[in-house]
Amino acid sequence: MKKIVLLITSIVMSCMLHAQVTLWEELKRASVQDSAYVESGTVGMTADGIYIPESLNMNVDSLLTIWNNDYFTNKHKQGSDTINPVTSDSVYANRLRSLPRIVPMTFNESVRSCIDLYADRRRDLMEYVLGWSNFYFPMIEETLDRYDLPLELKYLAVVESALNPTACSRMGASGIWQFMLPTGKIYGLEINSLVDERRDPVKSTEAACRYFKDMYTIYGDWHLVIASYNCGPGNVNKAISRAKGKRDFWQIYPYLPAETRIYVPLFIAVNYVMSYYHEHNLYPAEINLPLSTDTVIINREIHFDQIAEVMKIDKSQLRALNPQYRRDIVPGHSKPYVLQLPAAHAYGFVELEDTIASYRADELFANKVKNASSQEKIRHKVKPGESLQAIANQYGVTSAQIKRWNGMKSNKVATGRMLTIYADNGGYALNKTVGSNTSTASASSGNKTTGKSNSPIKSSGNDSYTTYKVRSGDSFYTIAKNYPGISAQDIMEFNNVSNSSLKVGQTIRIPKGV
Repeated sequence: MKKIVLLITSIVMSCMLHAQVTLWEELKRASVQDSAYVESGTVGMTADGIYIPESLNMNVDSLLTIWNNDYFTNKHKQGSDTINPVTSDSVYANRLRSLPRIVPMTFNESVRSCIDLYADRRRDLMEYVLGWSNFYFPMIEETLDRYDLPLELKYLAVVESALNPTACSRMGASGIWQFMLPTGKIYGLEINSLVDERRDPVKSTEAACRYFKDMYTIYGDWHLVIASYNCGPGNVNKAISRAKGKRDFWQIYPYLPAETRIYVPLFIAVNYVMSYYHEHNLYPAEINLPLSTDTVIINREIHFDQIAEVMKIDKSQLRALNPQYRRDIVPGHSKPYVLQLPAAHAYGFVELEDTIASYRADELFANKVKNASSQEKIRHKVKPGESLQAIANQYGVTSAQIKRWNGMKSNKVATGRMLTIYADNGGYALNKTVGSNTSTASASSGNKTTGKSNSPIKSSGNDSYTTYKVRSGDSFYTIAKNYPGISAQDIMEFNNVSNSSLKVGQTIRIPKGV
């Protein structure tokens, strides 16, 4: 009997080890394939040497452009209440010790600097993040609890994306948990030109929890798990090796990538600021998104315009509730998909589903390629500052695939170069050369681009857009306010941009109808 027990134990342990090694190898391949973990989260450094994550480097107005500013109401603040009070180190340390937590909340000079960053220099941003937390944290906490994980891990999403579900980093990481494409696919997220589940707060949170569980099995230390989320397990292992086997974050600190050294202090700082925001005169912005929502299962193709117009729902609200649908299309004809709606509209949708599905269907799905493969040949013109990883992210492919399709040997790509990309678009032609200001049909139609960057796009003989020259202080949101019926997101999509940066003197196109 002992021999049988030992044999069974040996087999089980072998299977567990094999599964862990397989995951490890997949994560290493994903890391190498898209440079997923090397300096993927920082774009700058403060005067006192703090690396700034991209989630903190965008100005509030730009973030609100992506966040659908219409859903925020004014914050209620008065006079001196807007000032961040001076706080001593001993108070910081005591407050951190008082937090109910499993993850250690160490206080030191690095953590103090990060607290100042969030509570002082980025106060406006944090007030909007506090508002969004009321919408996202209940779901994140429920998922963490289901996986038996520390609930304080929810604050990692703030460090990663400032709770912006459509955030896309310069390296191509996307969503509130900022998954790179290969790692997202390893954890079961669907990513293509129509659907990007990295932007689905529910499914991406599930994937993040599975990652946390896997890494905790390997390290048994939450600080190392958090560090691995930033730089990958390979870099954490290198740091452990260089520290002669020490497995404490603060002991391997000097051997980690520069941005990872500040990553755990940033996480601790967010825990502090979002727990003690009242003591720093921070006031959560109120959001008008419905806190009560319901989901319906979609088994046919549905466009957001159909839902919005038949049910009289704001389309930007549909986008805010369902950020995973990249082109406003729910491709339910291929498999069932979930659509989140305000609870008050869920029953009405079920009653009107046939009417909704038939409304303007021929017009809205005119670019669907009949009896065609879901893979479309796209020509992408590289824009200034655009990385190969960011381009790959846009189409739901990997940078390795783009390199192979275009005979490239490195990740460097020249501005203006035309890249060939085979995008899985569910059979819907993109009908444009992305990255340029020209109209173009899909490869299957055989039409060619005009090649003139400022030539108007024709639609039924009428110009479909006007041009606007960017002035100082402009953002997509402030520009959109001048054009009734046009949202900031509409302008960004029409100009094929995934971030909200604008340059004075830049000419952008304003669609005449959405």
